Amino acid sequence: MEENKKHNQSTDNQQNGAMDQNNEPIIDLNADENLAGTTHLNDELTNDNEHEKLQNDLNELKDKYLRLAAEFDNFKRRTARETMDLRLTANKELMVSLLDVLDDLERAEKQIESATDVNSVKEGLGLVFNKMKNTLHSKGLKSFESKNQEFDVELHEAITEIPAPTDDLKGKVLDEVQKGYYLNDKIIRYAKVVVGK
Repeated sequence: MEENKKHNQSTDNQQNGAMDQNNEPIIDLNADENLAGTTHLNDELTNDNEHEKLQNDLNELKDKYLRLAAEFDNFKRRTARETMDLRLTANKELMVSLLDVLDDLERAEKQIESATDVNSVKEGLGLVFNKMKNTLHSKGLKSFESKNQEFDVELHEAITEIPAPTDDLKGKVLDEVQKGYYLNDKIIRYAKVVVGK
């Protein structure tokens, strides 16, 4: 009982701005956990229910993280497998369309061996060549014309320069050694050209 009086007195002194002998404020820190009050130093920071709740939240987040990591790992494996399959079969459509041309070339080869008329061989080879060009064109392959065009480093690869026969042909393509090609509007081979200087 007497301890409670001292405690109440020191709390009153603190609230009233009481001073000690050295004229310093009296601060009462209640270190006795058996006394009622809000200034206990030994109060637990969290109670058991909060601790359990935090532990459950932590376990739930760990579970979510592990599931997400596993799902991402599966996604990476599946994507790698699909990419590999795509690489292996990327040209399948083109190859299937070229099989008809290959069949025609084999028939032409057999005909050449027994042919006596050169004109019929030329005509047959011309048909096969046109079929090949049309098949590739339908798959997005297009050649571009370079002769007598301005030399463009984005389209042409100069293999040599020769003196231009006229002044208006300086800096232009005089001859095309190898055609250049686009595939779906993206250049896949530069034209090898001779440029006038």
